[in-house]
Amino acid sequence: MSSRRPVVGPGHLLMRGAALVGGALTLVGCMTTTAVPQVDPTFAGTVRLDEVTVQRFEYPTRDSDADPEQNWADLYLPSGAQGVDTIPLAVLIHGGAWQNQLGADIFDPLARELASRGMAVYNVEYRRVGSGGGWPVTFRDIADALDHVVEVDRRFPQITTDDEVVVGHSAGAQLAVWGGTRHLLEDDEVGSEPAFRPTRVISIAGPLDMVYAANHGDDRIVTAIGGTPSEFPWRYASVDPIQNIDTGTPVVAIHGNRDAAVSAENSRRYVDEVTRRGGRAKLVLLEGEDHVSIVSGKSRSYPRVLEIIRYVAAADLQETTA
Repeated sequence: MSSRRPVVGPGHLLMRGAALVGGALTLVGCMTTTAVPQVDPTFAGTVRLDEVTVQRFEYPTRDSDADPEQNWADLYLPSGAQGVDTIPLAVLIHGGAWQNQLGADIFDPLARELASRGMAVYNVEYRRVGSGGGWPVTFRDIADALDHVVEVDRRFPQITTDDEVVVGHSAGAQLAVWGGTRHLLEDDEVGSEPAFRPTRVISIAGPLDMVYAANHGDDRIVTAIGGTPSEFPWRYASVDPIQNIDTGTPVVAIHGNRDAAVSAENSRRYVDEVTRRGGRAKLVLLEGEDHVSIVSGKSRSYPRVLEIIRYVAAADLQETTA
């Protein structure tokens, strides 16, 4: 793959001091959808957007009971001149323990922040436990939403889709890391044969060793999978990040050292296993952050999280975990 065009230098990966644009951000907000000018794929020039704009897509699902209230994703486009294949794409997958209490709107501030810094963002909603999700629907939805990026690119060819990052928080981090390794699945497994595959992944507070977490009291995983690891070992084997490692897909695992909801041991175990197998993974442990504060605009570490996302998205693939 060709080298990326850096938007920040490698040294920024560990910086704390980047300033937030637009002041403190909250975790919740209302979505607004704006009509967005499109780029004709045959057009060699550019269009210009005056502000960050949002376009909603309802993505089709492999089953016949898609829910338009949940099977959607919002595409955020930055302001400025845009030609074909000029805007890097980041996919966001929100968390919430695979349950329906939280939705994609919690990532609206992060999506807008990244878009204000020149990135396109695809923020995914999906069915969760309590609203039609759980095993296997939630995982099929994520696979379908990712594969729909191909159609999004046809309508908005200013985005790049050949070497992109997927970012997830909490349960969304598990889904993001799994989403980056679906090409390894057998044909009969949920989410196999991807039409679009992110090539770099950022996990934020993710349960990346699902068997370890479930066996140490995380009943949210047991609920999402429909049973314990001993009851359904093949389900865990199919979606557990630590059991689906691709040594060619770099992963940066960010975790707060005060996370009581998902132990940082999950990220540590995952990174150690990837490294043992000769892959590329990096653990970034943030002091003083818990499971929620790590993605809050009011957190002192939030600027660093933003810079990590921008760096990993832009760096050469070999340098993402340097």
